Amino acid sequence: MYLLFDIGGTKMRLARSSGDDFFNVPKVVQTPKDYQEGLEVFKKFSNDADILGKIKAIVGGMAGPLDKEKTMTASPPNLPGWKMKPLKKDLEELLKAPVFLENDADIAGLGEATFGAGKGYDILAYLTISTGVGGGRIVKGKIDENSMGFEVGHQIIDADSSIFPETRKFEKQIKEKGWNFGSLSSYISGSAIKMRYGKEPKEIFDENVWEELAKILAIGLNNTIVHWSPDAVILGGSVMNRISIDRVKFHLKQTLKIFVNHPEIKKAELEDQSGLYGALALIAQMKK
Repeated sequence: MYLLFDIGGTKMRLARSSGDDFFNVPKVVQTPKDYQEGLEVFKKFSNDADILGKIKAIVGGMAGPLDKEKTMTASPPNLPGWKMKPLKKDLEELLKAPVFLENDADIAGLGEATFGAGKGYDILAYLTISTGVGGGRIVKGKIDENSMGFEVGHQIIDADSSIFPETRKFEKQIKEKGWNFGSLSSYISGSAIKMRYGKEPKEIFDENVWEELAKILAIGLNNTIVHWSPDAVILGGSVMNRISIDRVKFHLKQTLKIFVNHPEIKKAELEDQSGLYGALALIAQMKK
């Protein structure tokens, strides 16, 4: 028995699997802001599922960049209460099984590469636009090697707000979120959209708003593509339910001129379960 998990900035998902290509219906809860409450979610799930003592490994993703040893999240912008908490150590003591921890966007990208929209591509760029903006690079079915992680949401696209000057009035809130001013996250993440418009993304129906966000996302994709040179870019996360892929492609064509051929731009297929599928893919790799 394997315990799969996905700890995002807003939602936390847990499921169990025998280690094949299947997992049971996930338990989905609001991610606790308090770290100890988060551990209690794991404890209650294992007790309710009657799997304590039967778990071979605990595999999943956590929001924010991890420490070099992949034992904890080092600076999660949306979960400050989890910062530098010994998640791997505490879960191993609590559930009596080894823990394998990855960044949540990396493991979601692995899920899409193995089971979803990224199947068949050697080099894949995955971006998730939800509470925050994350991303990962998948090469030949594995999370690409890196020193400090991939943080595409923190690329600077408008350093002095000359492109979008109205953003200046949110400078204080942006700094409080732990974002760099002018970063991709500070423009198109769900929390940034709510900050700017006072509404959740799903409550915004003005097409002009989504057209502007498609244009901003295209700028971020241009930067990601020229650095990572992927065969395809997969876009996931709840905000992509409102941003038009076709409009992103349109704006990208106006921006990305250095390459004759553009990578495929596709919407993620696994929706909010991509991280759990990524955990399954990691388990399969561990078995080899």
